[in-house]
Amino acid sequence: MLSITDYEIQPSRWQIPEMDEPLKATVINEAPSSEGAFILANTLPTSLKEIQEHHIIPVYSKDNEPLISHCDFIEAAVETVQRLFPFETILNPAIRISHPIKGRIPSARNKPAKDLEDWEKTLYYERAAFAIEIPSLNETIDGNTLSLTIGGVKAYNLDSLHQKKGVDEHFKLFIGFQNKVCTNLCVWSDGYVSDLRVKSIDQLTKAIIDLVVRYQAEKQLQALSQLTDYYLTEHQFAQFIGRCRLYQYLPQVQRSEIQLLLMGDQQVSCIARDYYRDQSFCRMPDGTINLWRLYNLFTGAIKSSYIDTYLDRNVNSFALVNGLLQSLQGLQTPQNWFLN
Repeated sequence: MLSITDYEIQPSRWQIPEMDEPLKATVINEAPSSEGAFILANTLPTSLKEIQEHHIIPVYSKDNEPLISHCDFIEAAVETVQRLFPFETILNPAIRISHPIKGRIPSARNKPAKDLEDWEKTLYYERAAFAIEIPSLNETIDGNTLSLTIGGVKAYNLDSLHQKKGVDEHFKLFIGFQNKVCTNLCVWSDGYVSDLRVKSIDQLTKAIIDLVVRYQAEKQLQALSQLTDYYLTEHQFAQFIGRCRLYQYLPQVQRSEIQLLLMGDQQVSCIARDYYRDQSFCRMPDGTINLWRLYNLFTGAIKSSYIDTYLDRNVNSFALVNGLLQSLQGLQTPQNWFLN
């Protein structure tokens, strides 16, 4: 078993305690990680128990060996978080699933769908995302409580199911914060592995430990805190939104020279709407909006994304707003295209 002391950790209030033997967390609440959804789109909420008892596991077609299932992934993450944070409050994972793959047992092959009994049906979901909140590790920014959160995404459509067991299986991992005001996740590049490829649960567990141990919580919190000190005027915000709409139609050569934008018109429209209407992050009476509020409008808008694009858009949200910050600080050369 991997030892936490195999890693070099800088002292801080977020430090993972060193230990010779792994311990279990002292508190595991019965409630999910949050009362609200961290992602919406076409997803459904579910529980680990539901997945364990009712979802079948896809296999490789050439040898009938199982893939690392959603259940395996979530269980490995929960157990690893318990080992890494033995003295913290850890909530049960909040899980969202999408893209159901339905089937039936062979003896029911000739039955009309309406006549199928529950025990004759098979089901699994192609994509799953989960978030494990640690509410005892928290910080406050602009009156918003942020809790440390760890999770991941598994999408079977990225795997080669026609192969044999032993080929790479694909995962996404993240560690960051969840804003308790709105359940928005705050993830940036230093806390994100966008294309993890492993062949076993042991490799997956090692990757989770490596990400968590090397993550610098203070660095992200400092970066997020800076956003509260800088503002866009109403004119700047309008120009920014207009440029976001233009971005999709730029010639490829020009687009490659400016900051990447992963959001579509639907998300940009949500940001424009919530600039006026969001109860927690709307503009100030004079029309200005600080970058912290703007960032949360971004992370709220992308909750309408599909599971397989959600985390990439979340990371991109911070990159975009941080680009605005650097422009307002006069640190970005040439000037930010979205504000130029």
